[in-house]
Amino acid sequence: MKIALIDYGSGNLRSAAKAFERVADGGTVTVTADPKEVARATHIVLPGVGAFRDCRDGVVGIPGMMEALTRSVIEDKKPFLGICVGMQLMATVGREFGNTEGFNWIPGEVTRLNPPTGDFKVPHIGWNDLQFDSSAHPVLKSILPGNDVYFVHSFAFYAEDPKHVLARIDYAGPVTAIVGRDNLLGTQFHPEKSQHVGLALLAGFLKWKP
Repeated sequence: MKIALIDYGSGNLRSAAKAFERVADGGTVTVTADPKEVARATHIVLPGVGAFRDCRDGVVGIPGMMEALTRSVIEDKKPFLGICVGMQLMATVGREFGNTEGFNWIPGEVTRLNPPTGDFKVPHIGWNDLQFDSSAHPVLKSILPGNDVYFVHSFAFYAEDPKHVLARIDYAGPVTAIVGRDNLLGTQFHPEKSQHVGLALLAGFLKWKP
């Protein structure tokens, strides 16, 4: 098993790599900006911290990276995990600082959180409990409704097809926490900061055979 974490300058990679190393069970974890490493990987992870446009520009700015991602993830159907902005990039469009084209792997848009009262701050920072739309996904088998996970974000993913939303949280209304289809999975929260629940999700992802 070879796990590739894509380094496109977004930061926060070491903590994600350390979390994967804890559950890799003999697999190798590589932080890389080399499309050839992505092509060789069995599991591909796209972390993300920052603005949608900056993160997208970082990925597409690496020569050959989008081609390697398209081939490995879309054509070869290797398991893919997007974390935070890495999840958001799977959408059709991001609305931060104007409209920015996403990967369009899971149709939908990424828009700013807009809680109706000042009791709910933006950015949303902290722990929230998961509410499952579907607990049947194999990666989520060891995670229970009500388990808390850690968020840091100002924007949220609104999928066109409700079937692609696997879990939500309540933050002055429903907010997407996990999206997925086929071999694609994305978390708005940070598994690497979500203690045993996050590690359980990462371990489930590495065992997943979509």
